[in-house]
Amino acid sequence: MSSSSASSSSHMKIYDVFTSFHGADVRQGFLSHLHTHFESKAITTFNDQGMERGQTIKPELDKAIRESRVLIVVFSKDYASSSWCLDELVEIFNCKEAQGQTVIPIFYKVDPSDVKKQRGDFGRAFEKTCEEKSEKVKQTWSKVLADVATIAGEHSLNWPNEAEMIQKIATNVLEKLNDTPSSDFEDKVGLEAHLRNLYSLLDLESDDVKMIGIWGPAGIGKTTIAEALYSQLSSSFKLSCFMENLKGSYKSNESKLSLQSQLLSKIMNQKDLRVNHLGAIKARLQDQRVLIVLDDVDNLKQLEVLAKELSWFGSGSRIIVTTEDKKILKAHEINDVYHVDFPSKEDALEIFCRSAFKQRSVLDGFEELANKVAEFCGNLPLGLCVVGSSLRGESKDEWEHQLSGIETSSLDREIEDVLRVGYDRLLKEDKSLFLHIACFFNNDNVDHVSSLLADTHDVKNGLKTLVEKSLVHTHGSIVMHYLLQKLGRQIVVEQSDDEPGKRQFLLEFKEIRDVLEKETGTGSVIGISLDKSTIGNDHHVSVGKRAFEGMRNLRLLRIYENPDHLVEEGMGMLMDFCAGKVDAFSKIYKSRFGAEAKLQIPEDMEYLSPLTLFHWDFYPGKSLPPGFQPDRLVELHMPSSNLEKLWGGIERLPNLKSIDLNRSHSLKEIPNLLNATNLEKLNLEYCLSLVELPSSIRNLHKLKKLKMDGCKKLLVIPTNINLASLEEVEMWNCYQLRSFPDFSTNIRKLRIGVIPTNINLPSLEVFSVNCCSRLASFPDISSNITKLNLGNTKIKDIPTSVVRCWSRLEWLDIGSRSIKRLTHVPPSVRMLHANGCVSLKRVCCSFPNETKRLSFYNCIQLDEESRRRIIQQSIQGEILLPGKEIPAEFTHKATGKSITIPLASGTFSASSRFKACILLSPIEKCLSLDISCRLRSKGDGTIHSVSTAAWLSDMPSFSEHLFIFSGDLFPQQNRCHEVDVTISEITFEFSGEKHDDKIIECGVEIMTEEDEGSSSSQVDNLETESNRSQVDTLETEISRSQVDNFEIESSSSSEWTTKVEATTQMETEIKTMKQKTGL
Repeated sequence: MSSSSASSSSHMKIYDVFTSFHGADVRQGFLSHLHTHFESKAITTFNDQGMERGQTIKPELDKAIRESRVLIVVFSKDYASSSWCLDELVEIFNCKEAQGQTVIPIFYKVDPSDVKKQRGDFGRAFEKTCEEKSEKVKQTWSKVLADVATIAGEHSLNWPNEAEMIQKIATNVLEKLNDTPSSDFEDKVGLEAHLRNLYSLLDLESDDVKMIGIWGPAGIGKTTIAEALYSQLSSSFKLSCFMENLKGSYKSNESKLSLQSQLLSKIMNQKDLRVNHLGAIKARLQDQRVLIVLDDVDNLKQLEVLAKELSWFGSGSRIIVTTEDKKILKAHEINDVYHVDFPSKEDALEIFCRSAFKQRSVLDGFEELANKVAEFCGNLPLGLCVVGSSLRGESKDEWEHQLSGIETSSLDREIEDVLRVGYDRLLKEDKSLFLHIACFFNNDNVDHVSSLLADTHDVKNGLKTLVEKSLVHTHGSIVMHYLLQKLGRQIVVEQSDDEPGKRQFLLEFKEIRDVLEKETGTGSVIGISLDKSTIGNDHHVSVGKRAFEGMRNLRLLRIYENPDHLVEEGMGMLMDFCAGKVDAFSKIYKSRFGAEAKLQIPEDMEYLSPLTLFHWDFYPGKSLPPGFQPDRLVELHMPSSNLEKLWGGIERLPNLKSIDLNRSHSLKEIPNLLNATNLEKLNLEYCLSLVELPSSIRNLHKLKKLKMDGCKKLLVIPTNINLASLEEVEMWNCYQLRSFPDFSTNIRKLRIGVIPTNINLPSLEVFSVNCCSRLASFPDISSNITKLNLGNTKIKDIPTSVVRCWSRLEWLDIGSRSIKRLTHVPPSVRMLHANGCVSLKRVCCSFPNETKRLSFYNCIQLDEESRRRIIQQSIQGEILLPGKEIPAEFTHKATGKSITIPLASGTFSASSRFKACILLSPIEKCLSLDISCRLRSKGDGTIHSVSTAAWLSDMPSFSEHLFIFSGDLFPQQNRCHEVDVTISEITFEFSGEKHDDKIIECGVEIMTEEDEGSSSSQVDNLETESNRSQVDTLETEISRSQVDNFEIESSSSSEWTTKVEATTQMETEIKTMKQKTGL
């Protein structure tokens, strides 16, 4: 026997039962009745009819044994007279040991003890067979006979008749089949969860006939799930069949009889069964309990031919349909539909690892590359498996070489063949929408896309079709899988391989450059999208004078800078601006508009078609092309432009919804917007030359957002404006404005840089007066506020009136250099930023468990008691504060970025949590620091990963800081399952994006319920101390107030009354506090 025979535990199980027997004893009688009964129960049995038996087992039998789930041995009087039977028995026993297959012995008219001890007639036959065999062979046979004879089975002498025994054997086999899942699916990640959900839908206890659907995109694993389900269930149905890959099987009416013939041939196990009429399935199966899987259905006609009515099938039947098109299921009134979604990031990585490494986790050194592949494949199982198998066994260098070409090369043929079918079956208008999304609108907002394509597409119904066919999904935004997007872009290239100007969309830099410079664009072009960050430093584009003249149907023009490319630049610019360096922006603009600019247009460019989307970052012209008609314009997005004006006069603007000209430094005037009655967004941030807003702004009754931060020369804003729809206004750092204009009473979000007066707006929820250096007291604003930013002001404390009245406040930034003591914080606050409070010494308040962030960045004067209070807060989120060393409560500490902790058995569970602390060295300007913590077990890869962020500010840190956060020891999904109790240690690896070198030390504490209770107790003790402190403070204030009362003889009576009222209020607060605390 080959070694693979004994070790191949994952071999596909073709048969339910393999029977080992001596033909002359049982074939014509007992065995024939047994097999007939198996057939009636839809139990598939290996048939050795016609196979010549010789001296050794043939490879076909060897293979059949390994491919059977239950192995039956019929011991009869002359069983041991055949060396064939004895060798077969050895193979059966080896498979039982190696693969865990079920063995059922049947003792037919022979005593089990005679088999076990090889005595009586059975023993004499055995001895005769062994005469010409070696002692080793005899001992092997003898041992196997003894071992198998001790396995529980059936003894014919214990039954009154064979019929009852056969019935019992068949029932036993069915139970074994149902209890023995196929091993073919053991390595399928996430399959168990899918099957649990499907069992619930199938409701197998019910005698009703049910049809259910399995719906999802191509390559997601629908067929694999259906195969596993079929493998588990088929043996419990009298008749069953799996109709695989039905896609494209219905081409005409002639296909109908062929499809019915295929199904009935499979389910009846009769080759090429002829069907003469379309009532055949109903006639044959209406009284049978059947399981039928119809896989990859893509045409409603297929269901109408194969499973038109529930009445076609007998009681308890189940029909399972897999498809990419949900509309088919709806049309066939299949209401129980299971949606197969993309696997989680962790499951996707495991799928890839099983394909690439033949193990669950990533090989050391391949982590970054493996994650890159998973991201490229967009967690699509088909892509993960195909790419993984192509990389299996390759070196790291070869991986890097292949991955460098994956994004630019065409799709793998296997992946393309699967994905392309869904696109090919779309109607023309739906294909067009698919390509628009693939080339322009992936991850874009549904309403935004609907607005831009309103004159050419029925976006709502088109999206419904694409969703039903699993080509996109929508949750506010339109999301197309990366591989489908790649397919769509590949289809566009195929429209004209050699002449890009004849394609619908232009997306690649070199092709766009050629078309614009050589003026070869045609009427086929409807969209151009150029990421300028893909233009190399040595390349420039000089747009031809008539570059757009041939593109009369161009509707979408987007020339942009990748946001990631500008983030670091923009952060530094914002920090410089906050620091008073107003000219900070010019550093960037010189490189965008000077002679070295990457994209230049002629001043006399003659034509630009009527666009719906005009998006051009860093537009180099001072004005738009002459003759440009904005009447179709829906969105004008030209941030950081060199524009001085847009157009003169009053234009028809019936479709215009959004204008974004932010950071257009040279912009001096806004055109008359009298006819822009549908305008919803106007962004003029950092338009440094803008002096006034036009009076036509009064007509913008649908305007929702107005952004004018940093318009330092803005002087004139029309008065008496009442814009009922206006909800958000940002006018921070408008230095010339001395008061806030009365725009609307419905504003929900307001950001200003002047001392607020007359803004007690009842609808106001978010309010910021950041950097208003003259503000010294809390503003008089609505108590409905939820988010308040008072950073860089002169506020000294939070008054008790705020604590009492602002019950909805959740986010508070109190970063004032003047504040010395923090005694009150509204209990509703979940995020507190006290960054830059360089004078803050004492924090006397506590925070609820639901708190998500406490940030005391650069609060360098905090006393030890306050630091201890903050560190010991038991909150859900993270804590940042100055510190020189890891606190003592973190029992495990290490220098550097990682620490390994031993775990004793029984000290942790699936719900265990940890608390971590890292010591950071001083950091230069950085608004936020992303922190990751990866948990690894010894030799078994990643257990879990936790990501969080430390929110800093626009100033460098003055000292080392502690960053504290907590997390689950195991992923949340493990809470319902047992965790690996054999884990002996866990390594915590910390990293900070772009700032790994700033992590000096780390510490970890494994949390238990007792620990958390202890933490709460410590905080309670501190609260008691705080309450005493607050009482002492109030009593001191009363004493001072009473002294003051004696010193105001010359004051007016109203002043005296005010002082007395204040004293009375303090006395009341002391009594209340003493009652609450028991002091």
